[in-house]
Formats: sequence, structure tokens, C-alpha cells
Amino acid sequence: MTLVIVHYHLRPGGIRRIIELATPHLVRNAPRPITKVVIATGEPADHPWHDHFAHQLAGVPIAVLVEPSFNYLSEQRGSPERIITRIRRTVKKLFANSNTVNCLVWAHNLGVGRNLLLTRELTAACAGRDIPLVAHHHDWWFDNRWVRWPEMRRSGVRRLADAAQAVFPPQNRVLHAAINHADAAILTRHFGKSALWLPNFTEAAPLPSLTRIHSAQHWLRSKLGHADAPVWLLPCRTLRRKNIAEALLLTRWLRPEAWLVVTGAASSADELPYFDALKRTAHQHHRRLRLGVLAGKESRKPSIPELLAASEAVLLTSIQEGFGLPYLEAAAAQRPLIARHLPNIAPDLDRFGFRFPQAYDEILIAPELFDWPAERARQQKRFNEWRATLPAFARKRALPPPVLANARPRTVPFSRLTLTAQLEVLTHPAKETWGACAPLNPWLETWRGRAAAGKLRVTPWPRRAKSWLDGAAYARRFFAALTANSGSRPPAFSPVKVQSDFIASKLDARNVYPLLWSKNA
Repeated sequence: MTLVIVHYHLRPGGIRRIIELATPHLVRNAPRPITKVVIATGEPADHPWHDHFAHQLAGVPIAVLVEPSFNYLSEQRGSPERIITRIRRTVKKLFANSNTVNCLVWAHNLGVGRNLLLTRELTAACAGRDIPLVAHHHDWWFDNRWVRWPEMRRSGVRRLADAAQAVFPPQNRVLHAAINHADAAILTRHFGKSALWLPNFTEAAPLPSLTRIHSAQHWLRSKLGHADAPVWLLPCRTLRRKNIAEALLLTRWLRPEAWLVVTGAASSADELPYFDALKRTAHQHHRRLRLGVLAGKESRKPSIPELLAASEAVLLTSIQEGFGLPYLEAAAAQRPLIARHLPNIAPDLDRFGFRFPQAYDEILIAPELFDWPAERARQQKRFNEWRATLPAFARKRALPPPVLANARPRTVPFSRLTLTAQLEVLTHPAKETWGACAPLNPWLETWRGRAAAGKLRVTPWPRRAKSWLDGAAYARRFFAALTANSGSRPPAFSPVKVQSDFIASKLDARNVYPLLWSKNA
């Protein structure tokens, strides 16, 4: 059997990491031998990654099919008709002589809507050949990504119903997999056995050798130009939803001498204004912030596990995650983690047995640290502009966040500010912002003492996590769901109703953040 893996690109990030980690276990634990792996993508990875990935497959042949029309539609030129022709030609080549017996497709993030032309052609081709398709949903286009809507209209999506038909097609052999239980519950309600909760594979692998850790530390020092400064690591790309200014604020408060190092750069043109604004403020105000330390084509770069092990602490300040791999990566690396408590994934982490002693809900800010009247006006304007771009159905359900109801609130969560206001807060001396905000967030005093003494707490790897998260468990869950799905037709469902249920959940005011209303910083 051939395993075909489809993703828009192979840039560094969470999805590439899941492909890298999980594929060898799928190959080893498949009920029928996987004799070949094909990666179909719009943009290849660097050669070292391909070499490492091939080595992990222990002799199973691997082929990489690069077709630019598989990439994000926003990064392509040409008419939709021309792009469709290229996709269709490549898909036909990809599935020549393939059928339900000798082929399995594992497609990532079709639901994020970055190329619905590819989504349609891929699902139609699989249906026409009766090929099982696992649609692995890491993110959704309607989850604080409404900026995608005009882009999707370019692909012929005129109504929400068109998007629903593309993301949730009526074909029988599609298995929808979600990486958190909250999303999987909605899928299961509509698709029954054709839905799967598939938590991301992570396991407590052996720590890198001391030699590799020391090498990573030396590499970091060479990048930062500081021989002895501690590193607090944010293992992510520089994206708005990662809420990176909050990580910088925490680092300045809890460990002023530390550098905040972000592993990835911006991964798309939409995120460049955010990246540039953070980089500019770091330069202007001499902040100890380094963005995209792993970006570029340098051949001798440490791996993420090596960087984690070489760092003093790990942060995760995201306002939105599908799974939150850094929670587990920090535990696996035996490094202390300071992280936001995210309601959609906290129950899953608790079910796996993890306890995070330095987790928090929000960082409350005193409004005198920024221009609240200007911020309120800015938020109202951006919210109205963002809401006006939504389709009518979604527009009715998009309610302004509670913070806009206050003429002058007593406190404002840092995550609920625009980047402009976040950077205003950061222009104040750390001592001043600490004095105003520490009483509002009393646990921070304890964490500051732990950080100064080198005693931030580490989350141990729980025993019961193995049954959920290790490679063999991942493969078992994957193939068991495929087997269950192959023997029965899914219940009757309405793609529009599935999507509507998701939209109602994602547009709850608690899930609406100013950072995500506009790509402009």
C-alpha cells in the first residue's frame, strides 16, 4: 500500500513536525504493509529535513511530488481555471493506478481553506477511485481566520454553503480527524464513525546528549551575541495568534536578564506586518527578543528538542491553538513551562495526566499603562471593519468582545489588546509595569521568585499519557478508525449544519481577539 501525504507546504511548523514524527509509526504499525510514502506538496522542505525524514522510514521508499498549485492560493498567480488544470493534472498523475486496496491519503488542514481548489479536486479524485481519505484538521478557516474569506471567494466560493461542501464533502470514504476533543465532539455528532479524535503524537523521547545540548547552547550564544544570558524559548512561528508580546512582557518581568527566542519566522505574507512590528520595536527599544532563530538555510542548526533542552524555560502565550504541542515538548525536554490555559485543549491535557504548575488564564493590565480611549476607538473601528467582511450568516453571530462595553475598565487582559496597545505597555520600564500589574496577578510574585532562584517547576511526563500519545497508540487509533469507517456509510449529514455548529462555537465572544481582526499590525 502507498501512503500519500498531502500538505500545502513543508515549512517548519507544527504540521510538518507531526508528519515527521507520526509517519514512521504509521508505516511500522499499518495493518497492511506500507511499501511507499509519497509527499505531495506545493513547496518542499530543505534537504536536511528530507534526508532525516527518509532515514526515519528505515528503508521504505519515499517520493516527494512538488506542485506549486498545491500551495496557498494567496501565494499563486494565474486564474483559478489555470490553477485547477494544474492541480487536476498532478492529482491524476499522483493517483495513476491507485484504488481502495493499494492507496491511502492523509491530507492535512484542508479545513483551513488556504486552497479550496485543491481540497475539491483531491476529495473528488479519492471519491472517484474509492480511495480512503483521512482529512486531518489541525485548524479551521472559520476559527479567527475570517481574513481567508475574500481569498476563498477567488476559488469560486460565493456562499458559506459552498465552503461547507468543500470542507465537509458528501463522499463516503472521508474520515475527518480533529486534534482536540472539543472539535472532535462536533464532528462525531454529525459523522459518527467517520470522525476521529486524533491527539498529536508526542512521546518523552530520550534527552539529547550533553554534547548536543552544549552545542545548541553555543549556537544560541553565537546568534544572540551574549555569552552568558539565559534563554527563554517560544517554540513557534511568528504569528499573531501566538501573542508574542505577552511572552516578552512575562520574560521582562520574571527574568529580566533572559533573551526571549522565537524559533520560527512569519510563515506567510499575512503575518509579515506582525513580524516586522515586533522586530522594529525590539531594535528601537533594545529588547532582548530574537525572532525566527531557526529561519534561513543554515545547514548546521540545532533541532527543536536540542533548543528546548538548551533553554532555561519555555513559554506558550498563544490565544489560539488546536493542540498546543509545546505543552508536551516542554515536559518531554524536562524544561519548566509558563503557559496560557486554553479552554479548548486544557481538558485534553488533563485527560492525558499533565499538570502545569505555571499555567494562567490571563495577564491583567492596568489601563493607565496605555491610551485606553484611543485603544477602545481603535478596537471598535477594527471590529466593525472585520465584522463587515464576514458573510451575512457569520456577521449576525459576531458579537463585540466584552471589553468594548466598558467606558474605562478597571483591568484589561493583555491578550485582548491590539498589538499597538500591547507595544504601548512594553514601552514603559519593566519596573513600572510590574508595580502596576503584579497586584492584579498575584501568582506572578511566586513565579518571579522561582525564576530568580532557578526553581521554576517542571511538569513530569505522566504514565497514562503513553496510552494516548505515543507512536503505537497514535497508529492504532488512526487505523482502527479507518477500519470502522470502511465498513459502514456515514449517517446522513448536512455540510452546512456541520459548519454552522462550528461557526457558532468559534464566534463566541470569548474566542474573538483584536490581534486576529486584521493582518495589519
